[in-house]
Amino acid sequence: MKLDEYQEKASKTAIYPKNYELIYPALGLAGEAGEVANKVKKFIRDGADQETFELKKVEIAKELGDVLWYIAALSNDLGVKLSALAAGNLDKLEDRMKRNAISGDGDNR
Repeated sequence: MKLDEYQEKASKTAIYPKNYELIYPALGLAGEAGEVANKVKKFIRDGADQETFELKKVEIAKELGDVLWYIAALSNDLGVKLSALAAGNLDKLEDRMKRNAISGDGDNR
């Protein structure tokens, strides 16, 4: 599935008050990203055998799907296509690689 197709289909399930555009999906994104981090943290804390590790990867992937939904919703509220976000991000990273600035701190490096 293409990113913009996903965004369009996901928008049909984006049911929240219009006066909370940007706010609702931004908060949801933070919450879901926290759930991903929490599952990874607990995996590190508890350790696991290979079978449990495979199950945890499935759980983490499901949470990443929720992260993607909120990114699509927020992007939609901003009027930006996911494909444009992805392309812009890769352009930025490739530029940093060329300038040997991939490491470091700050947005404008």
